Amino acid sequence: MGLKAKLSERAQKAASDTAALFLALKRKETPLSAKILIGIAVCYALSPIDLIPDFIPVIGLLDDAILLPLIIAAAVKLTPPPVIADCRREAAGMWAGGKPKKYLCAAPVAVIWLAIIAGIIRAFL
Repeated sequence: MGLKAKLSERAQKAASDTAALFLALKRKETPLSAKILIGIAVCYALSPIDLIPDFIPVIGLLDDAILLPLIIAAAVKLTPPPVIADCRREAAGMWAGGKPKKYLCAAPVAVIWLAIIAGIIRAFL
């Protein structure tokens, strides 16, 4: 298996794990520490703004290639195995065809950005 195939497989797994983690947020069996890390991972994955901008050569892509998969892996480790397995099955149906059937995945990010924009507007008015 070539490097390109391995990277593609890992990226696909990270995308499906992000959807599964989003679903795990709603489960009462998920511990609080996992929920906090999951919230960070999901918001960062869905956010259009990166910690390091992508236009910076090499370093700009490192946060997407290294930081996000590490956060996702840590969140998966903190989530109980039966919960993450169930959420992965549910997420597989939700992301069938490449696009989510539910738009709730983007709702937390939209709420956060709307709150930030409202705060900025309020600060200058």
